[in-house]
Amino acid sequence: MKYAISFIIGSIMSCVATGVAANNLAPDELIRTVSADVVEIVKADKDIQSGNARKAADLVDKKVAPHFDFLRMTRLALGRDWRQASPVQQKALAIEFQTLLVRTYSKALTEYKNQTVDVKPLVLKAEDTDVKVRSEIKQPGAKAIQLDYYLQKSDTGWKVYDIEVAGISLVTNYRESFATEVRNSGIDGLIKVLQTKNKSTETVAVKK
Repeated sequence: MKYAISFIIGSIMSCVATGVAANNLAPDELIRTVSADVVEIVKADKDIQSGNARKAADLVDKKVAPHFDFLRMTRLALGRDWRQASPVQQKALAIEFQTLLVRTYSKALTEYKNQTVDVKPLVLKAEDTDVKVRSEIKQPGAKAIQLDYYLQKSDTGWKVYDIEVAGISLVTNYRESFATEVRNSGIDGLIKVLQTKNKSTETVAVKK
């Protein structure tokens, strides 16, 4: 089940690769279109299917920024500790957290196993600027996984700022470990931990 969850999270993170004018789409249509198109991209890319994590990471890294609010995601993950960080530290945290998420979940693109996505229709009101898009990940021979996206409307379209898997928030799932690191080593200590993890992940990707 772990790779199935990771694959779908990874797929939505590579949404610009579809060529869709996503800033013109309603949030549920964005999720629906992107999920379907990314599956087709992975199916057609033999390098990614064979385990080329570096190629998958490069794809996600180049295409994700316009559709995810990583600054808000980092702020949510830090919780009240965010206020301790200086503007320079906040920027560094957001960069490292983005890198961590991109590299962690882009690897899952190499593990596609015929999952499909059922995105539930969203009743969007004209005044809505913050919405939750519900979906289910269906996988052969296993129970469907509930996957919900939180998006906020911006001048450039809808941006994802959190994902819930079976009711568990992706960004707040990091909050306890981040808080522990801040207590032990401060904000700079957390930045160093994230940098170390990212360098380690990069080394593994290069070897592949």
